[in-house]
Amino acid sequence: MAFFLADVVSAEQLPMVWFALIGLLLAGYLILDGFDLGVGILHLLVPRDETERRLSINSIGPLWDGNEVWLVTFGGALLAMFPYGYATAFPAFYTAFMLLLFALIFRAVSMEFRGKMHARWARRSWDFGFFFGSFLASFLFGVAGGNVVAGLSLNLRGEYQGSLLEQLQPYGVATGLFVVALFTLHGSIFLHLKLTGDYQRRMGLAMRAAWVAFALLYAVVTVWTVGWVPRATANFDTYRWLWIVPAANVVLVAALGRLVWQRRAIAAFATSATMIASLVLLLAAALFPNLINAVDPAADLRIVDAASSTKTLIIGLIVVGIGLPFVCVYTVIIYWTFRGKTRLESHSY
Repeated sequence: MAFFLADVVSAEQLPMVWFALIGLLLAGYLILDGFDLGVGILHLLVPRDETERRLSINSIGPLWDGNEVWLVTFGGALLAMFPYGYATAFPAFYTAFMLLLFALIFRAVSMEFRGKMHARWARRSWDFGFFFGSFLASFLFGVAGGNVVAGLSLNLRGEYQGSLLEQLQPYGVATGLFVVALFTLHGSIFLHLKLTGDYQRRMGLAMRAAWVAFALLYAVVTVWTVGWVPRATANFDTYRWLWIVPAANVVLVAALGRLVWQRRAIAAFATSATMIASLVLLLAAALFPNLINAVDPAADLRIVDAASSTKTLIIGLIVVGIGLPFVCVYTVIIYWTFRGKTRLESHSY
């Protein structure tokens, strides 16, 4: 497919093709790593004893590191295909990205170390680390997304003039909490799929509570965005057909609520994954034709201005055409191998 695109897509269209592929990689990461971040957020809230905590961790044990490959691929593709976007985003979010890196490493270390601790207090300390790393990473993803849409304080050279505190403005905090709620819901549905017995029943209750929290934050962020973030809705005023995307979002949120209440976990997980993909599509619609919005529209970083050379974009398509199928096949094999309910064995965490 990549070879075909390289032949038929014009040089002017290549940046748009890569914008779509970057969005696809982001959606893949949020769907796959989103549920194991959600499992981490739930780790201190639902499990009652050591066995249930081990079941939670082992439900994602074979999967979490493979899920993060999508984040590495997303970052690598952004660097190679949109170097000016990378050079703008990373200095702007430098402190936030360092905190994100710390959170992702700390949660991974917590999962590994807690199983090697014999003292109860030591295990509980690493349990908190697993929760904290998962919560912080989810929150920072949401803060970054909110700021990219609302606009960063960039000068005409694309240099960020603000700070982390500026990024933690109320709208950014709201979008951060929204992503925390989204991943918590996604994780609770996944756990309901993987558990049995009383723990599964209580996770069903947690799943309903998570949907209520998510729906409330979804309503708050939607009203806030439509009413007070005009940059985010400019394309919808120009291209009326784009309203199909938020309308589909609303339908998916409502359908997910019904499936959660009926405890139809397989259908709910598929709907949740589709909803996350539609939210990424909504983000793309809010940004286009920009890669990053600025507070001053004159400083916006457009997709075509942020892209690499035509030759680089074509080579990138060829590499993706070769490499992405391997990633997809690997992902399918891993999920198929570890399908079914989670059980504790001698080699478990």
